[in-house]
Order: sequence, then structure tokens, then C-alpha cells
Amino acid sequence: MMKPSLQLRIGQQLAMTPQLQQAIRLLQLPTAELQAQVQQALDSNVMLEAEEETDPTTTLEALTDERREDAETGEAAEDEVVVEIGEEWSEPTAAESEAPWSRSGDGDAELADESGHSLHDHLAWQLELAHLPPPQLEIGRAIVDAINDDGYLTETAEAIAAAVAPEISTDAAGVEAVLATVQQFDPAGVGARSVAECVGLQLAQLDPATPGLAAARALARDHLELVASQQFSLLQRQMHCSHDELDVALALVRSCHPRPGAAFQAGRTEYVVPDVFVRRTPQGWSVELNGAALPRVRLNDSYAGMITRAPDHAVLRTQLQEARWLLRSLEIRNETMLRVARSIVERQHAFLESGEEAMQPMILRDVAEAIEMHESTISRVTTGKYMHTPRGVYEFRFFFSSQVPAEDGTGVSSTAIRAKIRRLVAQEPPGRPLSDHQIAAMLSGDGIPVARRTVAKYREALGIPPSSERRRSKTCS
Repeated sequence: MMKPSLQLRIGQQLAMTPQLQQAIRLLQLPTAELQAQVQQALDSNVMLEAEEETDPTTTLEALTDERREDAETGEAAEDEVVVEIGEEWSEPTAAESEAPWSRSGDGDAELADESGHSLHDHLAWQLELAHLPPPQLEIGRAIVDAINDDGYLTETAEAIAAAVAPEISTDAAGVEAVLATVQQFDPAGVGARSVAECVGLQLAQLDPATPGLAAARALARDHLELVASQQFSLLQRQMHCSHDELDVALALVRSCHPRPGAAFQAGRTEYVVPDVFVRRTPQGWSVELNGAALPRVRLNDSYAGMITRAPDHAVLRTQLQEARWLLRSLEIRNETMLRVARSIVERQHAFLESGEEAMQPMILRDVAEAIEMHESTISRVTTGKYMHTPRGVYEFRFFFSSQVPAEDGTGVSSTAIRAKIRRLVAQEPPGRPLSDHQIAAMLSGDGIPVARRTVAKYREALGIPPSSERRRSKTCS
């Protein structure tokens, strides 16, 4: 039997203090969540108060006085520099529309519904206005319940007839009759059981005198697979029509939406608030925090000065300590985010000058070593934080990419390689698209040895079709 004994051991253990836990938690919060967290602290802690915003009138008067002093001394006014910087902000942003295969601006795009109603709510509202007899109204409700978010009917007529039994005695024909009414509802094409039927319902709402309508209906009914595979020569032979007639019919088919319920799935637009601004100055690139996004909170000195060592003030002393911890955590967050942003800009200034093809390879360890912090801290800072640059608004993580070895011993960013592939495809000769092997050979000629499968992977990530599909698409156009 072992006897209990006392032993003395010396060791080290990392202890997470409440202050450190709070600093880490605030460090990884995006701006919107940080504002909510600070507001919650303001509501629960009397030792904190919100800072009042600067009076616009006072700011204008101060700016006027400053301009007057500059004019008298002959010095260059600061507002002239601001105008010069503003011109830099007018540079084109790296938007999706710059990509050669972007679908932005397609004619079949519909405005997203922002009323807060779902597709089922919209259909149920129209069903109530259809003035159907009670039995058919119940069948219509069952049909609406069987329509998925894309607008397609997922149940057969027999299954719907069985679902409303025994309260409603009907058969498949009765369900089909009510379904014909539902298929007239908005959005056009709702209640279809296949893509062909969906496109046919949308074409049925066009004026019968529309040119090419009959050919478009034939395409939707019998040849959608050939349309999807872009086998236009075979389509022209099977439909016995001319090239111009086929183009008109294809335009009508493409104007139809294959997912009519998609407009009700999109939520409201969410706007990104940048955490830092990057500007070009005569001295180089400057990085500064976005003051409008920072929480405006400070210590309530009046309440803090009234606290004594009396036992009755124990709760207030605890709140004062928590308030100081919060303010210090916010300072640490701002300082760390600014240091990380400056390190990123210092390493990626070539991207700011020339674009994505000049992006340098960079990983979390590079920034961590530069500012002497742990990689986990850099990971927290770069998540959900955004940087406003003359080329657009980017998340901090956008500037990190893997490295592909080059022939000169240096590394090339995978982001730069994707940008080069996009440029090569955009500049390829009409009717002679470049294959993945040819693109790999051209990149190797520039000193970037990339395998064909790597080119294929990057091309697919960019949403660029293979050379065979690009050839058919350009031939048709």
C-alpha cells in the first residue's frame, strides 16, 4: 500500500489571464461583431461611455482657419494632397467583370427579392387570390408545399393526390388541373418538373408573334442537351433551320431562367466596411486605420473618480477594472491590425503598383516573423478584416498565397500565375484557343515551370472552360 507524501516540483505553465483571453477574442472579431460587443459592454458597464462625434460645424471652421493660415504663410495646403490622393482612388478596381469569362451583366439575371418573403410565401399569396374552390385550394397548397427553393415540383401528381386524401378525393388528373393554374403564377416557370418544362412555360408567356418562338419551343422540348453541350452544327441539321434562325431561337432560350425561384433565395446586400485604408503618398504607400469603423468608447472619468475603498463600491471597482481591460484590449487590437496591414503592404507593394501578376508569394509565417508575433495571432488578425486599396477592397487573406518555384531560384505566387493564365486566355487568337499544354509551355518560357495539370486546376478555379468549349463558343458567336 502506497503512503501519501509531499513532493516539490518546479515547472512552467502557460496561464491564460482574463485580460489575455479578452484581447484574443476581440482580435479575431470582424468590425460589425466588435461594434456589437462594445455596445453590449456600454449597456452593462457604467464605467464606459460612448465618445461623442466631432461637430461638423467645428471641423469646418477649423479647416477654414487652417486654409487661411496656409494661404498667408504660402505653404501648400493639406487639402491639395487629399485631392491628389482622391485621384488615385479612381483607378479601376479588380472586379469580376474584368475576367474574360465573367457572367456579370447577363440578360437572364433577375433582381433579388428584398421583401423578406420566401418563394413559398409568394406562391401561397397568389394562390389565395386565385379564387379556387375549397377542394382545389387544398390541392394547390399541397402543390406549393412540394415546390423546392429553385421553383421545381418535387412530387408526382399521384403522390400529391395521396397526400390530400382522404379529406380531398381526387386523382392525378385533378392535381394536374390545379398545377396548370399554379404554373401561371409569378415567377414564370414555377411548378415545372424539368428544365425543359420550365423553359417551355416561360416561352409560353411570350407574344405568339415573337420571331423564332416556334424554334425556341422545339429547342426547349427536344434539344436542350445539345444546347448545353453547344453542338450547334448538329442542332442546325436536326432542326433544318438556317444559322440566323438558330441564333434567334437560342437567344430566346437563353433569356429564360433555369431556376425561377433563385430570385427569392438571395438575401439583402451586405456591405463590407474596410478596417484600414491604403493610400499612395509622395513618400510611398501609407496605411492608416479606418476611424469610422473603430468603436468610440472611453472611460467615464466622473464615475471613476467617485470610487473609494468603501465595501459598497466593490461592484463599481470590478466594473472599472473590466472597463480598463476592454480599452486596453481595443488598443492592442488596433496596434496589431495596423502592424499586420503595414507588413502586408510592404511585401505586396508591387501588387498595388501593377496588379495581380505582380503578387508576391507570402504565408502567415512571413508576417509573423516580420512583426515578431505568433502565426496564430496573424491568422486571427487576417480573418474578417478588410483593406481598402486603390485597386479595390480586399480581405487581408487575399494577399497570402502559396509559392511556385521559378527557374531563377525565386518563387512565384499562385495568384500571379492565375492572373497570367487569365491574360493569356483573353489574348488568345480567335478560333484558336490555347490548350492547357500550350499555356504551360508559355508560362515555362517566362521562367515559371508549371505542369499541365496545375494549369488545368487554376483554369477551372477561374471558371474558364477548356479549349474545346471555348472554340465552340467563339465559332457560334
